[in-house]
Amino acid sequence: MAGNSIGTIFKLTTFGESHGEALGGIIDGCPAGIELDFDAIQNEMQRRKPGQSAIVTQRKEEDEVKFLSGIFEGKTTGTPIGFIIENTNQKSDDYSHIKYTYRPSHADYVYEKKYGIRDYRGGGRSSARETVSRVVAGAIAKQVIPDVKINAFVSSVGEIFIDKPYQELDFSLTETNAVRCPDVVTAQKMEEHIKEIKKQGDTIGGTITCVIQNVPIGLGEPVFDKLHAELGKAMLSINAVHGFEYGSGFCGARMKGSEHNDLFNEDGTTKTNLSGGIQGGISNGMDIYFRVTFKPVATLLQQQEVLTNENKLIIQQGKGRHDACVVPRAVPIVEAMAALVIADYYLLNKLYQ
Repeated sequence: MAGNSIGTIFKLTTFGESHGEALGGIIDGCPAGIELDFDAIQNEMQRRKPGQSAIVTQRKEEDEVKFLSGIFEGKTTGTPIGFIIENTNQKSDDYSHIKYTYRPSHADYVYEKKYGIRDYRGGGRSSARETVSRVVAGAIAKQVIPDVKINAFVSSVGEIFIDKPYQELDFSLTETNAVRCPDVVTAQKMEEHIKEIKKQGDTIGGTITCVIQNVPIGLGEPVFDKLHAELGKAMLSINAVHGFEYGSGFCGARMKGSEHNDLFNEDGTTKTNLSGGIQGGISNGMDIYFRVTFKPVATLLQQQEVLTNENKLIIQQGKGRHDACVVPRAVPIVEAMAALVIADYYLLNKLYQ
């Protein structure tokens, strides 16, 4: 299986399955001499972990990261950083009913057709639990670029949207509610909606907005390695993501150039920021902001039609512990992937200067 790594200089390779012994990763290219804040790393793990509220999967995992290499006396040594997160609360029997069936809108069918074998326990390698390794690496990447501020938050659940621009939001309120929405009134509506959907044995999608501030000018390359292209790739690699837009996004298609152009100030900043902080694939020093769309979780705790490995259609009901809406737990994952991209391009920029 290819495609288990991301990054050029600051490079992460992940390994492990949802119901295996452990998940983990290797970070190559992390600069030496960085004094790591291990509490900050574990805090990011707590933000992602299951069982943290009534609206997410109740799988109980402490998600404690164990570092195996690349760190000495609390500082990075410049050698590969190896780490693992043990799986301690697997319930593989929850998935025995899908051993010979393929769930709609999952990776089950294509995975088995491609590789001739699949780990049906919780999705195996295609499980969203793989993202735990990304969060560890993203937490370290944030410490490589400490001046850059990355804030992601839930901006919609189903038809419920924040109706304010991000500049009017207080990011410090994001972690004050289970939905991770900095607009507390909207957050309450979102939480109630998710609970109602969960009672029905159904799921709902949503969007996460991410704002990256204090990004230096010059990150990114103007042809195939555009900064927004790499951010898009990183976000689209997250399980259940179906869309990515930055700056004005698809709304820009309805505008005239005279409306969309970001006119300059004398200091090189711009009066507006419909470009989303990136022009010609290169950061321009303004805020980078983008939105990521997540589909509804595909596992339903209600009956639906599935395909068997004998090409028969049968009725089956989902079992196990699943999120009714994935977006609250995906907020730290979006931040982690953004940090990986920005840290990688930051180091690339230093290399070519």
